[in-house]
Amino acid sequence: MAAPLACPVCGDELRPRERALRCGTGHSFDIARQGYVGLLTGASTKMTGDTAAMLDARAAFQGTGHFAPIAAAATHAFGAAPADDAPAPTDDTGRDRAEHRGGTAPERPPHGGVILEVGAGTGYYLAQVIEADPLMRGIALDVAKPAARRSARAHPRVASVLADAWRGLPIRDNTLAGVLSVFAPRNPTEVARVLAPGGRFVVVTPTARHLSELVGPLDMVRVDPDKDRRLADSLSGAFTRIAHTLVEFPMKLTRADVTNVIAMGPSAFHGTPSDDPRIASLPDITEVTASVTVSSYIPT
Repeated sequence: MAAPLACPVCGDELRPRERALRCGTGHSFDIARQGYVGLLTGASTKMTGDTAAMLDARAAFQGTGHFAPIAAAATHAFGAAPADDAPAPTDDTGRDRAEHRGGTAPERPPHGGVILEVGAGTGYYLAQVIEADPLMRGIALDVAKPAARRSARAHPRVASVLADAWRGLPIRDNTLAGVLSVFAPRNPTEVARVLAPGGRFVVVTPTARHLSELVGPLDMVRVDPDKDRRLADSLSGAFTRIAHTLVEFPMKLTRADVTNVIAMGPSAFHGTPSDDPRIASLPDITEVTASVTVSSYIPT
């Protein structure tokens, strides 16, 4: 699936040629035996992405299904029904919450097309979105090779691309039905450029309550309580928000789950949790809050 991909050197359309993608001017990019295509060019990028160990922990945690309601909410934001067992999104008071311009629900984007996930990691969230619509295809983009290798196996209709979103997305103008960002950095100008008319940008960010029961006792990296405002500021001018939903639910985590949830996130850069005596002192099961906002945007 090369149709939306653009040559990172000249911007021309990339087409498959044996085990490579090539543009009309002759630039060629090999498809690695692990299934991803490398579209990083020029000097080494300053972005490092997640390590293989972080991705191992993330895959293990995601495999338990604890974050399935978040994946279901992201899927719903692109127009497909969430999983039957996903809890209804609620606001801080427990009421159903959804903000829409003009007080009405936004129109759903058309089925099919290509969804890009920026900072895809394991490709878990993108795979759930793609699975909900048999006409949809996906592109998982990440700057880390371990992530590109993993996301190449995420779903048969997902292509994996190694690239740095901050250098520019290797995607042709106005070609994507949607872009997804889950706990990942964003490049709003580039996202607006690649979205087709009617396309949607879905952003999932943690609230200050996310994993709050673990943050203090285990000295985890805290979520900026002003994160929503900073997100809105970063997208203002280029995007208009059409929906905003809080997804919050309890999780019952084992010690192994706690170890993985720490090892898969930014706290992993501050130490290895596997031998942390504070985790060993936790009860067999710890109830922990998952709390994120799922925001949908359209280009202004």
